[in-house]
Amino acid sequence: MKGHAKFVTVMLIFGSIGIFVKGINLSSVEIALLRGILGSLFLIGASIIIRRKFSFAGIRRNFLLLIFSGTALGLNWIFLFEAYRYTTIAASTLSYYFAPIIVIMLAHAVLKEKLTILKTAGILAAMCGLFLVVTNGDSAIAEPGNHVIGIMYGLLAALFYAGVILMNKFIKNLPDFDTTVVQLTVAAMVLFPYVLLKENMNFAWPGLESIAFILIVGIVHTGIAYLLYFSALKELKGQSIAIMSYIDPVSAVIFAAVFLGEGMTFPQIAGGILILGSTFFSEFFESKLKRGRPRAERK
Repeated sequence: MKGHAKFVTVMLIFGSIGIFVKGINLSSVEIALLRGILGSLFLIGASIIIRRKFSFAGIRRNFLLLIFSGTALGLNWIFLFEAYRYTTIAASTLSYYFAPIIVIMLAHAVLKEKLTILKTAGILAAMCGLFLVVTNGDSAIAEPGNHVIGIMYGLLAALFYAGVILMNKFIKNLPDFDTTVVQLTVAAMVLFPYVLLKENMNFAWPGLESIAFILIVGIVHTGIAYLLYFSALKELKGQSIAIMSYIDPVSAVIFAAVFLGEGMTFPQIAGGILILGSTFFSEFFESKLKRGRPRAERK
């Protein structure tokens, strides 16, 4: 399978996760815990089969960052899965894709990265889009009022995912594969005692459908998807990756409409276009401007 085909497959897998999570008869924390366990075990098993060695020296050097980013990853999953429970997959996904905008704002505040006119315009457009998504969704929800709660959970998920992205910028001399395996393991280790003590983990039979879906989420949406993802990254240019990443949210909306019958109002569609379009064009044109500058000016 070529790089483009691998990456498209990964984006379609990620885009379908919502329809499986909605069918699992467990709490969001339990689903996140099982996803972390299954995903990390699958990747560790795959590394043993292909005889891939982990960089333990690199893991030790980045230990604290891996702990914090792994914890943030687990919290990101919990809030995203909660968003699915309160509102539509489309609204959850669009609010979650506010993460790139949060990254831009945090990078400006924390890393002192320059806030260009294009990035500023992107932030304003995304905020307008988010307003349209938030204020035009209750008609699609069984219990009015839950839509806004779902959006808030989606934004919390986006905030923690943005934190993972920023912390990963500081992780040095460690392959992406190793970073992901450790983060998945940390997420599971952090969530396990919480589930055990606070959630009163339900050991009753959740049903065959829930068992099948959690296996799919853990193995396919985490283990297999990440294996394909890292393989594709080696074969693709950064701009191709950025463009094709938008297959994920678009496919999520389509899958929800086809398999769950979830619809979107026209203002929500317009809001989604603003959110996704703002991040796409800011990334696309920023990369074109950088390629057009002398090498010494690139950052």
